[in-house]
Amino acid sequence: MKNRLHFDIRPADGSDQETELARLLELGATRVDLGQGDVAWHVLADPEGNEFCLLRSTPSQLAAAEAARAGTAEPDAPAGASF
Repeated sequence: MKNRLHFDIRPADGSDQETELARLLELGATRVDLGQGDVAWHVLADPEGNEFCLLRSTPSQLAAAEAARAGTAEPDAPAGASF
């Protein structure tokens, strides 16, 4: 049976995608090819076969990008927040 949930995870602040990928593979994750081609994320499966994606940006990088798109100088501001 296919997963009912699909998690997208990010490397922790202070880490990066390649370091987190190595850690997950050491813990037993395997790479999955869904025909995704050349993308910025890695599709993996845990030892039980549950698929998930490892994204490239950290939470802080995501917050800064969202703040820049929203035109705020506050990287911790929630998406869509107005001041």
